[in-house]
Amino acid sequence: MDAALHFSQAQLDGWITGLLLSFTRIAAMLIAAPLFGARTIPMQVRISLALVLALMVQPLLPPVPPLELLSFQMVLAVGREVLVGVMAGFVLQLVFAALAMAGETIALGMGLGFASLVDPDKGIQVPVVGQALVIIGTLLFLAMNGHLALMRFLVESFTTMPIGGGLPVENFTAIVGWGSVMFSHAVMIALPAVGALLLANLSMGVVTRAAPQLNIFAVGFPMTLMLGFIMLYSTIGAIDGRFTELLSEGFSLIGWLLGG
Repeated sequence: MDAALHFSQAQLDGWITGLLLSFTRIAAMLIAAPLFGARTIPMQVRISLALVLALMVQPLLPPVPPLELLSFQMVLAVGREVLVGVMAGFVLQLVFAALAMAGETIALGMGLGFASLVDPDKGIQVPVVGQALVIIGTLLFLAMNGHLALMRFLVESFTTMPIGGGLPVENFTAIVGWGSVMFSHAVMIALPAVGALLLANLSMGVVTRAAPQLNIFAVGFPMTLMLGFIMLYSTIGAIDGRFTELLSEGFSLIGWLLGG
């Protein structure tokens, strides 16, 4: 029994190093990812969850070479794990940013550019339409078990991208390219409503030119507001499909970034 419980100093140092670095990767992902990184979730809860997950994945880790806790090598290793976790979370942040950007564009066309509220996640003023789309996206994310899929990718990353390895430069270029994908999906989500609102504004301009005595503000604003809500209602299915496609592409990118 005593022999079974005996650990050498090197084994103990390796275990502590693995626990610290795995905790760093998981905590960085939880802070950077949407839903987990919301300001409404206390930092103590996120740190506790990261510590519990790190202890759970500890038996699955390959052997980790021990490092001095205050050495330069440990600083580099911690920085690498922070980058790995932040990259995984940032990809999903851009997925939800596409919904927020599309909602803001639609809100401007509807005349609701100044109708904003405080986003409890980020603590900033956001248009109500954008916040509504983000809430819908969050519910879809939970319904699709996206939070569980993210955890699975994170746990598997300790096998596909072991602690202490290198970090390919291609990962950073892929993140930059993912930004353009986010912009294109945001445009496609907002395009039907923005196109209809543009045609409505053009028609009101023609009416104003033909009948200058008409009070266009009394007629135009309610019409664009109603048209915007009608377009949102009629295209919610397409928005759902576009968000699901974007989320699937995001998880594929996360799997590639984490060596899957």
